[in-house]
Amino acid sequence: MLEIVVIWFRRDMRLNDHIALSKAVTYAKKHQYRLFAFYHLDPYFTKMELDLNHEHFFQNVAYFVKKARDSHLYVHLFHEDIISAFQQVMDVYDIKAVFFNEDEVGIGKKRDDHVTDYLEDKGIHVSKWQDTHLHGAKEVLKADGSHYQVFTPYYQSWRKQEKSPVIKVDHAFLGGEHVVCDEALSQQGDKQLRDIMKSCSRRFDQIGEDHAKKTLQSFIQKRMRDYHDNRDIPSVFGTSKLSRFLKTGTISIRTIFHAVSDEALFEDEGRETFIKELAWRDFYHMIYAHFPEMKEKEINSAFRGMKWNADEALFEAWCKGETGFPLVDAGMRQLNEEGWMHNRLRMITASFLTKDYLIDWRKGEAYFAKKLVDYDEASNIGGFQWAASVGTDAVPYFRIFNPITQSKRFDPSGEYIRRYVPELKHVNDDWIHEPSKMPLDEQTKSGCVLGDTYPFPTVDHQLRRKEAITLFEKEKQS
Repeated sequence: MLEIVVIWFRRDMRLNDHIALSKAVTYAKKHQYRLFAFYHLDPYFTKMELDLNHEHFFQNVAYFVKKARDSHLYVHLFHEDIISAFQQVMDVYDIKAVFFNEDEVGIGKKRDDHVTDYLEDKGIHVSKWQDTHLHGAKEVLKADGSHYQVFTPYYQSWRKQEKSPVIKVDHAFLGGEHVVCDEALSQQGDKQLRDIMKSCSRRFDQIGEDHAKKTLQSFIQKRMRDYHDNRDIPSVFGTSKLSRFLKTGTISIRTIFHAVSDEALFEDEGRETFIKELAWRDFYHMIYAHFPEMKEKEINSAFRGMKWNADEALFEAWCKGETGFPLVDAGMRQLNEEGWMHNRLRMITASFLTKDYLIDWRKGEAYFAKKLVDYDEASNIGGFQWAASVGTDAVPYFRIFNPITQSKRFDPSGEYIRRYVPELKHVNDDWIHEPSKMPLDEQTKSGCVLGDTYPFPTVDHQLRRKEAITLFEKEKQS
């Protein structure tokens, strides 16, 4: 049997700055083994009803596999359960080692632990690496070894720690006689991916390593200097737009950090504000690893008995962007159309769902999980628990976003609202944030008739604010 080293690709769809790939190549060269590239289409995800999140992800898989094969690294596709997939390879080849970048949280961690036990029982060397974050879940801890629960002290410690360098990969080894190309083994996986691609409802073009690198350079050159000022203005292209590439691993977090940090032109607040966002990503990942039940349970145990509103009609209005609050509706419609939403709007829409509608944060988190092409489980759960005032370092329950005030502050001219809520396109600036107050003649003139063209507010914000505070105080005292 041919002796091989397996490189198992997952949400790290790139051939540069890839720890497990670099280590696998080094190991294969040292022992004169062949390299076998492996990607597993997990039935857990392929059997789900496709929505924007998964359509985007699988299109990235297809793009990566084609690019890798074009570069003479044949990535084999498998679709059965993961153990059966590895067994197929073992039936043909002598696997000496398996390298992969591990998951430290969620179902990915359970899968990794299961596969590791199976392979090691077979006498196969397993080499796992932390590649998805600048610092893993156990790297930034308090002096006594416990984990942080508040971001600011975590960040102060995180900022002082040395960051791993960009990892070089020997591309000369990734081709020819050094790698295995067994098309017969990949037939079923190839067919499954083709079927998935055919069922996608839309196509995404901003995918792959090249687009990721161009987006990073564009951010550094054009937007990073003013990031701290513009990142909260949804009508302005002021964010990095790198999160979708981090989700699929088409660019490494190390590549981003060092490109930003090494840019000598920017010794300013914009860069530091952006770096702090990278730390938030690590922070929520660390929290999830230490509290693995947080997808279902509130971290703050005082609020685990909350009696949330079960009004499905209101939840549907939130999902569709038909709440009668323009900025909330604009954010939800952007999500539904693009699979992405400006971060300020993520906070506003999450707060509105949990504080104005008093609907369970888990329902909102699950909806975002279906739609967001940059869905990061730890950050999304952490963000929803933050907005709902039930998580770690969360906004106090008595501080509740006013959707009208937020609208006037962050979209003063209504440019963002008009972009995503066309019913309000011709509404005068005086009424764009509160169209429900428009006189009838203004409604007629603008073509926006309340209760017909655009809904009346579905709740009274001031009333719901009081109800929310009462609900939280009651739970806290019980």
